[in-house]
Amino acid sequence: MSILVNKNSKIIVQGITGSEGSFHAGQCFEYGGNVVGGVTPGKGGQTALDGRVPVFNTCVDARLKTGANVSLIFVPPAFAADAIMEAAEAGIELIVCITEGIPVSDMVKVAEYLKTTSSRLIGPNCPGLLTPDEAKVGIMPGFIARKGRVGVISKSGTLTYEAVHQLVRVGLGQSTCVGIGGDPIIGTKMKDLVQMFEEDPETDAIVMIGEIGGSMEIEAAHYIRDHIKKPVVGFIAGQTAPPGRRMGHAGAIVSGADESAAAKMKIMRECGIRVVDSPANIGETVKEALAVRV
Repeated sequence: MSILVNKNSKIIVQGITGSEGSFHAGQCFEYGGNVVGGVTPGKGGQTALDGRVPVFNTCVDARLKTGANVSLIFVPPAFAADAIMEAAEAGIELIVCITEGIPVSDMVKVAEYLKTTSSRLIGPNCPGLLTPDEAKVGIMPGFIARKGRVGVISKSGTLTYEAVHQLVRVGLGQSTCVGIGGDPIIGTKMKDLVQMFEEDPETDAIVMIGEIGGSMEIEAAHYIRDHIKKPVVGFIAGQTAPPGRRMGHAGAIVSGADESAAAKMKIMRECGIRVVDSPANIGETVKEALAVRV
């Protein structure tokens, strides 16, 4: 089983006729994802991916004609907020926005609009999702993952890949990997995904990778302490980052006492999370946690 996406997900790609959208849509298609169409205004009636999928002018058209329930967005930053809201207005249940550099003011509007809909947003500025051997929605390299029972949540794309590598190295696979993005305003928080993995009967353990800045990891840690029975292994990136300096992602900046790596790691440990000091220890720590649980 998995969360959010599986082999039955029907995926459309907004921006499919652009170079990035076309390339990654093709990668998702080749991996086995059920890419049923694309959306580019003014290009409705054409086809993409060498004639394998139809292109529509709007998300409404695409949903009506294909029954799509997932949208993958590769649209330039200036237009990405409108693309997200268009997908939500069309009733797309899951929206995955890869676009980096969307203005915070635009995302404030998106966040408010999404509250009026039933759509869930992953991202922006994220690598997307991967359910091994079923569906790839985004830019994660599918070949590094293997089917299994560990859920992965991460703010960082590259650290998602490292966590997957470390898990596979010790013989563990993944149920679903979710890159949530590191912008100041994102759609789906760590706490939401931890809850989904807890409720998934085929996920046995959870890996949660955060970074400096914001309070999302602390909120998730408190939720884990009070509600989660499955073992959780955590890592916080940016342990040497000085206060007030942005490190990588737009949201990765320490501006409060509890936003440093050390503070987050301390709170996470107090909440029962097995916190590792290096991502190289993720696989072995998850394996040990599962052995103790058995």
